[in-house]
Amino acid sequence: MVSERMKGLGNARSVIRELFEYGKRRAAVVGAENIFDFSLGNPSVPAPAKVNEEAIRILREQPDAIHCYTSAQGDAVVRQRFADSLNRRFGASYTPDQFYVSVGAAASLCCVFNGLTCPGDEYVVFAPYFPEYKVFIEGAGGKMVLIPPEIEGFQIDFDAFEKSLTPQTKGVVVNSPNNPSGVVYSRKTLETLADILRTKSEEFGHAIYLITDEPYREIVFAGFEVPWIPHIYRDTIVCYSFSKSLSLPGERIGYILVPGDITDSADVYAAVAGAGRSLGYVNAPSLFQQVTSLCCDITADIKVYERNCRLLVDSLREMGYTCVEPGGAFYLFPRSLEPDDMAFSERAKQFDLLLVPGGGFGAPGHFRIAYCVQTETIEKSLPRFRALAESYR
Repeated sequence: MVSERMKGLGNARSVIRELFEYGKRRAAVVGAENIFDFSLGNPSVPAPAKVNEEAIRILREQPDAIHCYTSAQGDAVVRQRFADSLNRRFGASYTPDQFYVSVGAAASLCCVFNGLTCPGDEYVVFAPYFPEYKVFIEGAGGKMVLIPPEIEGFQIDFDAFEKSLTPQTKGVVVNSPNNPSGVVYSRKTLETLADILRTKSEEFGHAIYLITDEPYREIVFAGFEVPWIPHIYRDTIVCYSFSKSLSLPGERIGYILVPGDITDSADVYAAVAGAGRSLGYVNAPSLFQQVTSLCCDITADIKVYERNCRLLVDSLREMGYTCVEPGGAFYLFPRSLEPDDMAFSERAKQFDLLLVPGGGFGAPGHFRIAYCVQTETIEKSLPRFRALAESYR
């Protein structure tokens, strides 16, 4: 006998991965240069040179020490560097003991959900959303409450949000810049969200935590601002990853920030650490703890993402596609040209365009383009997008 839930997760087919595997098979027939794979959100720009330089230096200078265990919550010097960086950037006063160094953003979220969740707890999530949130929340014993998308701008439908809040609401998850839409929540949106949470926390007699998932925080385009959410809402827990900002998705490194002024901060931090222990993380990779802490004030060269975004948005709108303006990340989430986004994705394959249907993100009738590819690939894909659009006329 095995866990039926885990067996189901193991057997579940990811639409994104299926598209990726289809692309490899199709490339063997028509050539990789003729497949336009926009399925995976894998950074296309290399890590900054300093990342490799620091890794090599550390390996040479500490060959007998760098591969050892660290403290479960992360090396103290590393956590001090992370605190210093945020304090400089955001005018804060965080301490090393408020940081838990994690195995990337997914592990950060799992530690937070497992640390916070009691029987009956609910977490509110806004569509479009990263589908693994549901897996993480339910894996921790919680219930995900999904708010339908506000499709005109992918901000927040506050009427639906307020109605979703109950005494069982333990937390609310935000992801800005967003995967899959690339949209950045405006300061006004976040301030309204914070006002509602403060009112409801007082009404219910307990804190509602705002859990902010921030792997794209540094990938923001000209004219857009990514506000520092803990300055807007006190009971904020930050889950961060260097996967996108430093182009290090395979190294699995990030952190959880549990600010000292949130409700029950010491208990929350202890619960996060306990969840990390229970889940068997032991400690985050020791080499990349050091590397990222020495590089946490720099980012990869994101200019190509902004260039790709502008090229796609302008071109697709001219062809008749409806696109909400992204403010960051490297995703575009246009409306599909028919209500059935799965059927639209299948038709796109006839033009060797691999586009992820939006239903899995909680927003049917849309599709995701991961434009973290070479600009030349996008330029060559545009006639295919036009032919796809013309096939509907």
